[in-house]
Amino acid sequence: MAQSTRLQLHIPVPAARPGDAPDFSHIAVPPAGLLERPDPLADPDTVRDLAFTLIRVLDDNGDAVGAWAPAIAPATLLAGLRAMVLTRIFDERLYRAQRQGKTSFYMKSLGEEAIPVAQALLLGPADMCFPTYRDLGWLMVRNYPLLDLVNQIFSNGRDPLQGRQLPILYSARAYGFYSLSGNLANRFGHAVGWAMASAYRGDGNIALAHIGEGSTAEGGFHEALTFAGVYGAPVILCIVNNQWAISSFSGMAGAERTTFAAKAIGYGVPGLRVDGNDFLAVWAATQWAAERARANGGPTLIEFVTYRAGGHSTSDDPARYRPADEPAHWPLGDPVARLRAHLDRLGLWDDTRHAALEAELEQAVREAVRQGEASGTLGHGKPSLEQMFEGVFKEPDWRVLEQRRELGI
Repeated sequence: MAQSTRLQLHIPVPAARPGDAPDFSHIAVPPAGLLERPDPLADPDTVRDLAFTLIRVLDDNGDAVGAWAPAIAPATLLAGLRAMVLTRIFDERLYRAQRQGKTSFYMKSLGEEAIPVAQALLLGPADMCFPTYRDLGWLMVRNYPLLDLVNQIFSNGRDPLQGRQLPILYSARAYGFYSLSGNLANRFGHAVGWAMASAYRGDGNIALAHIGEGSTAEGGFHEALTFAGVYGAPVILCIVNNQWAISSFSGMAGAERTTFAAKAIGYGVPGLRVDGNDFLAVWAATQWAAERARANGGPTLIEFVTYRAGGHSTSDDPARYRPADEPAHWPLGDPVARLRAHLDRLGLWDDTRHAALEAELEQAVREAVRQGEASGTLGHGKPSLEQMFEGVFKEPDWRVLEQRRELGI
């Protein structure tokens, strides 16, 4: 039979390009507090609707409303705000350091700080996060030394990883922060394997992983979901949908067809879709998933809807592929401003205290950078050559010994 219609492919195109007016009409934002909170051990088939809406707790006034509103101690909320502000200040200072030639590379967390900070405060010290490069807030809220961060970024002789990693690809397992990988899709596989091992040992600890929405188009994502769903791994799998995978918008990974949280349904796993700029909503969804995992209910897939307010990295210029003023039009707002508004409503915060906090943290970052520069910046004060041969083999073989002799070390 003759073909009557000429076949063609659909090529996803973002709603706005440079020079256009920003357009977020495709982002549906339901009122805060609208959704019911099901039992964490509910059958995945009964909570499918949560993959297609948006769990929100903070309303436009900064009040926590609805069944998902969590009970969080004031001191914890204040610790969260402090870590988010510190992350932002640190990011800005080290971004400038890269522009000054003091490091080779940097990536900001701007606009996404609420996600790792809330989760690091909620989860236990023996749980393990498999992070992305925008999860600096996890280390900030768990008080990882600023100077260690600076030394690694500068690749100097006091780098705690001794030059074995790129700047910003941190490793701090004692802080529940597994060695960072720039290839994001493999985060899920690593976390599922770690969680399965935890269950096999019966030790009670759970894993959490982050990837970007672009990574859901890779095979590692689907392999991890298969293992997690089949074996009921105690893991929380988080898709941080910040709208952009480097310069490719989320439609290239399927955002035009359905939500990323909906990908959970095919694996028999509950999927939650959450306002990622709402600190309390992030906490509440993670808490629900953690309760499920610890009760042997298996994995949860969470899509955090947020926005990458800056460039992908210091190698990227977002003005080349999206409207320059697009960040100002993001409908879910700024996570720092929204948590601050909530603290204002609780009578725990005000402009004076916020200004004092910023001044304190600015000074702490300046001092850490000053000390780091004294130990060396990019190309100066590098780790010793001997470090290349350490930690490669348990017992050095003849090739390693020969290479050391050739270098005279």
